[in-house]
Amino acid sequence: MEAGGRRAALACVAAALAAVLTGCGGSTPSGAPPLPPVSTPTATDTAVDGAPGGDAGDPGADASDLAKLAEQAARGASRGPTSDIAPRDGEVLGGDVSWPQCPPGTGIPEKQGKGLPMPLPEAEYVVLGLTNGPGFTPNPCLADQVAWAKANDVLVSVYAVSSFPSKQTLQEYGADGPYEATDRLGRLRNVGYQQARYNIGTMGQVGVVSPIVWIDVEPVPNFDWSADLQANAAVIEGVARGYSDAGFAIGVYSTPSLYRRVVGNLSLGGVPEWRAAGQTSRAEALNRCGPDWSIQGGTAVMGQWVEGQRDLNLTCPGIAADLGRWFHRFS
Repeated sequence: MEAGGRRAALACVAAALAAVLTGCGGSTPSGAPPLPPVSTPTATDTAVDGAPGGDAGDPGADASDLAKLAEQAARGASRGPTSDIAPRDGEVLGGDVSWPQCPPGTGIPEKQGKGLPMPLPEAEYVVLGLTNGPGFTPNPCLADQVAWAKANDVLVSVYAVSSFPSKQTLQEYGADGPYEATDRLGRLRNVGYQQARYNIGTMGQVGVVSPIVWIDVEPVPNFDWSADLQANAAVIEGVARGYSDAGFAIGVYSTPSLYRRVVGNLSLGGVPEWRAAGQTSRAEALNRCGPDWSIQGGTAVMGQWVEGQRDLNLTCPGIAADLGRWFHRFS
């Protein structure tokens, strides 16, 4: 990105971050029919060891600036209601989309777009995926999915998949972060931190704003986690700190079994939870809001299920009373 483009992106995201952190307004989501995303070409290189390189360059400089702006906006925000979105009763339907909704032929070789459908017309929010599968790879049609959200006047939040670094990635980013790089766990935490900063930079480039970033913790096909749960947990610790240092709230997306399979008994301090149910039903997604499906002791915010090639989401009981805590409205 050229210097002028960086300045413009930083100015845009600074204003947007300030807006979301001090309260947002707008009309009720319309429920207009979804528009199909249009491909945005993305150059995604593959490193010699098979690890995806992405196209946003070094996440350090630009993402650090964006992170500082987010942190300043968060610290300067006035206390009070998170937004003026009217409180709601009951559960609210939404969806989530990422690279599988991109047109075929887009994305990294291991994670090509599938052209899957966008959320249902009655969806009132969408959770946008920032990555093309593993860390350091941007969703190739994120800008078009942001445009879809604006055109359909739906609320927005974001999530990002985290992944274990290749040897090359560990060497590149292991000493770049807030952790001591004197041992492997410290270096892995720094890589996780930079994954988060990379995603913050991606948000700035496409102009998407969210009060929370959901950290997707699950096995990543073709980009396996290590067999060392402590090492995997170190990456997630760094990811969590990267978003938190930038002023974002964080939550975790997973299931109890998948979470334990990747990071063992890692505690993120009981952050909010978005709980997956798989190919089941709305009733089962709502059931996942219950205490039996706790991932790491946090508040249940959404249950997710898959139906008709769509990832569908339902807010858990009581969450709709303050949707602005979890979602941003553009209009």
